[in-house]
Amino acid sequence: MLKGLAPSILAADFGRLSDQVQLVLDAGAPVIHVDVMDGHFVPPITMGPLAVDAIKAQVEAAGAKIDVHLMIERPERQIEAFAKAGADSITIHAESTPHLHYTLQAINDAGCLSGLALNPGTPAEAVSELAPDMVLCMTVNPGWGGQRFLEHSLSKLVRLRTLIGPGTALEVDGGIDAETAAKCAAAGATVFVAGTAVFGAQDPAAAVQTITTAITR
Repeated sequence: MLKGLAPSILAADFGRLSDQVQLVLDAGAPVIHVDVMDGHFVPPITMGPLAVDAIKAQVEAAGAKIDVHLMIERPERQIEAFAKAGADSITIHAESTPHLHYTLQAINDAGCLSGLALNPGTPAEAVSELAPDMVLCMTVNPGWGGQRFLEHSLSKLVRLRTLIGPGTALEVDGGIDAETAAKCAAAGATVFVAGTAVFGAQDPAAAVQTITTAITR
């Protein structure tokens, strides 16, 4: 099961990606988060399996995990490629395909932990017929950077924790910093994606430590 802070390399300096990843790994980040966008499910286009492959050995050497978040249409078509590239977990969106159960099963069959993401407008109850290894509660609308944390996400986290029980990881993504991460932890979250709050900080390593302290109090 994934747990702890997951810095998102979407906010990293790609000209120094290896150095940036190593910086947060050395600071104790147990998970590296990879945001994949296709220009259809969400407006931006970001990275693909090559980015996962590029950091896999480095992350593995540190004893950390790669968490891939597919913000793409028809994610079932891409599971094999990301699994082969080195993903440890792959999260798909409940809104992205009519074949949710099939795709979550395909993720597990490929040797990865399965995750199910819910947009802010998708009710918590959407997870009730499924059994992913992790549920991701989007705390902003996916695809647009710089958004403010949606405070009503906290009550949704509480509902999700009740629905999925204590044995399933509960991830949050969007507007996460030390303050909002602490609130989410109190509401039941166990995995915390932070991009700008880490890589946009003057000292990313210190930011990792500050957020980690906030979620472990």
